[in-house]
Amino acid sequence: MYTNGDLIKDCLDLFVKTEGNIVEIPGIGETVIFEEPIFGFASAKDEIFEIFRRKEVIGANYSGPFQWLPKAKSVMALFLPFSEAVRSSNKADRTDPSKEWLYARIEGQEFISKYTGAIRKMLEDKGIDACVPALDERFDVRIEKKIKSLKPDFHADSKWSERHAAYACGLGTFGLSRGMITEKGMAGRFASIIIAAEFELTPRKYTGIDDYCIKCGVCAKNCPAKAISLKHGKNNLKCHLHVQKMKKKYSPRYGCGKCQVGVPCEFRSPAKM
Repeated sequence: MYTNGDLIKDCLDLFVKTEGNIVEIPGIGETVIFEEPIFGFASAKDEIFEIFRRKEVIGANYSGPFQWLPKAKSVMALFLPFSEAVRSSNKADRTDPSKEWLYARIEGQEFISKYTGAIRKMLEDKGIDACVPALDERFDVRIEKKIKSLKPDFHADSKWSERHAAYACGLGTFGLSRGMITEKGMAGRFASIIIAAEFELTPRKYTGIDDYCIKCGVCAKNCPAKAISLKHGKNNLKCHLHVQKMKKKYSPRYGCGKCQVGVPCEFRSPAKM
């Protein structure tokens, strides 16, 4: 029987073997992007995936596990924490992202694509069907193109959400900035794979969507766009406009991440301490 432990071991082996986690950054040199990932598992039958289709959560465009993979039995979510070098670099400037953070955001996502693709192939070589929604041609994200039409609380109507998959798989809860707080913090990236095999489920050690957030407000102070407040939460429009500004300035890379560094939840869950 292929167990959680077997799969995680294979995934960690692939993490080391997959190229792209060490990048050469001009003026800085070789930089490790991610520390090794942590994993969580949920049943494809979990009713939470249907809840995600509600308008106030993700929206009707969202597709559940069985729509991606009819034989789905499990969903595996991964959190890849950014290295200390990436995290520390992004604390130096209060407004603009560091070079390391920009590379971690773009080249880091390219690595995740290679890595999850390698995991899918590894599973298929074992005779286990798998689907990586983010790599699937059916994946899309609907965002209103006219900025003037966007409201402060707008959110992308996505076919699949890595953060919500992580929540379902017991990896953590949302924070004030709407990032995910895991036992390894929130500075990093998420990925997920739908698998046609059963695995032991990861308990969700929370009941609310923001149980791991201590509402300290540090992310609000750090936000250069003033898009976060203890009273009103996250203003997605202000955040979106700031990231678009960084995209124009640093194209083809972009990013921000100031709400993820220099905060109590940067590399751990403050609520679990």
